This record gives sequence, C-alpha cells and structure tokens, in this order.
Amino acid sequence: MSPLAITPLESFGTGQVFWSMLWFFCFFIWIWLLIRVFADIFRSHDMSGWAKALWIVFVVVLPYLGVLVYLIARGKEMTQHSIDDARAMEASQRQYIQNVAGSAGGSPADEIARLADLKEKGVIDDAEFQAGKAKALGGS
Repeated sequence: MSPLAITPLESFGTGQVFWSMLWFFCFFIWIWLLIRVFADIFRSHDMSGWAKALWIVFVVVLPYLGVLVYLIARGKEMTQHSIDDARAMEASQRQYIQNVAGSAGGSPADEIARLADLKEKGVIDDAEFQAGKAKALGGS
C-alpha cells in the first residue's frame, strides 16, 4: 500500500485522538463559561448599565482575557447571584406547593366547616352534607 493511499482516519493515532478530545471539551467549557459570564452580567442588579456595557465590550473584544478578568473580579458576586436565584426559586416552589396543597381541602375539620356553611346557605342538602362529611373523615 502506498503512503498516498492512507486516509486521514488511519493516520490518527491515540495521542491525536486524546489531544483532539481535550481541545473539543475545552472549547465547550469555554462556551459554557462565556454563557455564564454573559448571564451574570445581565442579571447583576448591583452594576449600572454603563458598567454592564463596558464588561460586554471587554468580553467581546478580548474574550479570553475578558472572561478571565471577570471571573477574578466578580467571581464572588457570580456565586452570590447563583445562590440568590436558587433560594428564590426554592421559595417560589415552596409557596406554589403550599398553595396547591392548601387548596385541596385542608384538614377534615376545615372541609366539614365548609360543607356546613354550604348547607346553611342551602347550596347542598342534608344527604350531600353527610356524604361530604363521610368523605372528609376518610370514608368513601
């Protein structure tokens, strides 16, 4: 077989594969860092609009240096923003779950009181009240 007949894949050794994979993963880590930095710039409430604009220009014009300087200068703020967002999301989720769980009827006493109020208003009759009461107390 002549040297000209070798395809590029056949000349790819283990070292080249490892080196290519390393650069590939470094590229995606770089993209991830870039996205995180831009997201943090836009969600920072402690920076003015001009400061945000300057950081964006710095990161766009000198991307590697800009991201590195941003991570060094504002790394603690990035962490705090992430923690604050996670806490806000957790609080929102807890509030939603409590609202949904609370609207499901609450305790049996609350359900019976609600049924008694409906019976007094004439919305339901005695049979419906007894059926609802049995259901609230765990019957079928």
